Amino acid sequence: MQDTRIEKLKDFYKKFRRLPSYSEMLAMFKLSSKNAIFKIVNKWVDLGLLEKIKGKLAPTKKFFALPVLGLVKAGFPQPADEVIDFMSLDDYLVEKPNDSFLLKVSGDSLKDVGIFEADLVVIERKQQALNGEIVLALIDQEWTLKIFQKKGKRIFLQSANKKYPSFYPRQDLQIFGVVKGVVRKI
Repeated sequence: MQDTRIEKLKDFYKKFRRLPSYSEMLAMFKLSSKNAIFKIVNKWVDLGLLEKIKGKLAPTKKFFALPVLGLVKAGFPQPADEVIDFMSLDDYLVEKPNDSFLLKVSGDSLKDVGIFEADLVVIERKQQALNGEIVLALIDQEWTLKIFQKKGKRIFLQSANKKYPSFYPRQDLQIFGVVKGVVRKI
């Protein structure tokens, strides 16, 4: 059942590359307007693009998904593959949507790990971190995004830019989340 839905979704995307207009829907189904809309909505429910929640329609993550065309080497040119699957950026970047949020980065203290000024970071709420994870922390009453480090009993926050020192808490260090992804416009 899942494979046929994916195939239908691929065919739909290949044909339209966007959501069809009302007149395109009518032409596609060659039906009266009331009947056409009813059938299209039901087809989108069957494809998993819409879901019925308490008598109302709502878009699913698939509704906003983009096609994954395959792999491309960052070297010599090669032909692009056909559509392999569809994926929303939410599915790719966010493992726990109810425990996640975005923050906009200010500063360059994490540039050596690929996080730059104006990037968006996906933060998953957590109060503990593993050694080497990038964390959102409150250190001595100041918010920061740094690399969590623990050496023996000593805990500190490390920058990923040689021009910044490591930060050792004088009073308090609280972890509020861990970076799970980075979003950047080029």
